[in-house]
Amino acid sequence: MKYEAIWRVKDEATLRPGTRGGPEALLAARALLATMSHASPPVRRVSDWDFESLSALADEHGTPLYVLDTDRVRANYERFAGAFDDAHVMYAAKAHTGRAVLETLLDAGADIECAARGELQRAVTAGADPNTLQYTAVNPPAADLDYAAELGAGYPGLTVTGGARDTFDRLEARGYDGRVAIRVNPGIGTGHHEKVATGKDAKFGIPYDEVPELAAELRDRFDLVGLHAHVGSGVLHDDLDDHCRAIGKVADLARDVGDSALEFVDFGGGFGVPYHEDEAPLDMGVVAEKVSEAVGDLDTTVKLEPGRYVVADAEVIVTNVNTVKETPETTVVGVDASLATLVRPAMFDAYHPIANVSAPDRSTEPVSVGGPCCTSADVFCTDRPLPRPERGDLLAIGNAGAYGYELASHFHSQPRPAEVAVSDGEARVVRRRETMEDVTRVEREAGRATGDETQDADDDRLGDVRGESVGTEGQPE
Repeated sequence: MKYEAIWRVKDEATLRPGTRGGPEALLAARALLATMSHASPPVRRVSDWDFESLSALADEHGTPLYVLDTDRVRANYERFAGAFDDAHVMYAAKAHTGRAVLETLLDAGADIECAARGELQRAVTAGADPNTLQYTAVNPPAADLDYAAELGAGYPGLTVTGGARDTFDRLEARGYDGRVAIRVNPGIGTGHHEKVATGKDAKFGIPYDEVPELAAELRDRFDLVGLHAHVGSGVLHDDLDDHCRAIGKVADLARDVGDSALEFVDFGGGFGVPYHEDEAPLDMGVVAEKVSEAVGDLDTTVKLEPGRYVVADAEVIVTNVNTVKETPETTVVGVDASLATLVRPAMFDAYHPIANVSAPDRSTEPVSVGGPCCTSADVFCTDRPLPRPERGDLLAIGNAGAYGYELASHFHSQPRPAEVAVSDGEARVVRRRETMEDVTRVEREAGRATGDETQDADDDRLGDVRGESVGTEGQPE
């Protein structure tokens, strides 16, 4: 039995006989719904998704396609919050700012931590009370601070976290004298890649030894309510001791500056999920014990802000195989997803699990899967054993919920894919598939503003091929 059924079609008429989403798939999905388990396992592997339902969704909505399970989002948050029942657990929006995710977590009782003006705006639009928001400013653009200062004037519960003296000076220049926290650089970084080990990166936070003096200064200028640190991202078993060592160091600093005078100490997020199939998930009960030991006796509220842990395994990308090419070095499998769809393998050399949705039982062989972008970085795996893909097959790329759509781009002028959210077995489009009109809109609007009509004329010449052609492409006859 799969852990969770992922969808039920609202309108049976949309399922066309002879397609992947035909009546057989509908009956299978309903049967799965009838027997589904409501358990919340600590990890959801790509093989745990219901492949018939993924195929039916791809048939209806095309590929590439993001498929998001918001029930899994809620379960992951509740598991984390349950383990840290004495802490105030927020959600770090930067992992996935989709409205479906934010609304799900707000409904589950989460507060939202934001790292940019856009995230603040999206949280408010999703229904967050601005008085509960926490804005962690990193080299903030002027427009971001303008918005935060204006929001704080109307909602004095907003907290702004600064990691540079300049940030506090710029806030004060805008008339802001409200709630602030100091981001601490503990000098210890952890995580799955050096590019996310923020706890030792000078870009992030006030140097550890300078914090007591700054805290005394800020108390005369603002309402200093907390300290904040974020050590790194994707922390699993090997990094947990270093992660807790950094937490202990920040807790010691809080006691030095007067923990009883602080409303909270925010130790950030960073808790990871297993991407490799043979990696074990974190035991959150054990993690909570280790964190509690590291924090020690602290006379203030402990805050945590998971992001990746909440959303990573709650989304997959379904992609269509369009090319199979035998070469002396490897078998190249071309798909319609690319680094514009999921950039993590190119950016971090990150491993993402891949499953053959169409033929999971086919014999395996080493293949290299890549997309249509004109760069050697556009590769999802190299010489990885997979059930041999054939043209027309569907593949699922797992753990795409964290920094998947969030880092999607228009590279090669590719319209971004659709995203479908599933909850209680029902599927709905939460982000429609973009067209070429979406890709070129800002240019056309700029042309109209300057009286240049050539942009509209060029767009008209696109005729009927405006990027609305989507997968899936059938197997060759």
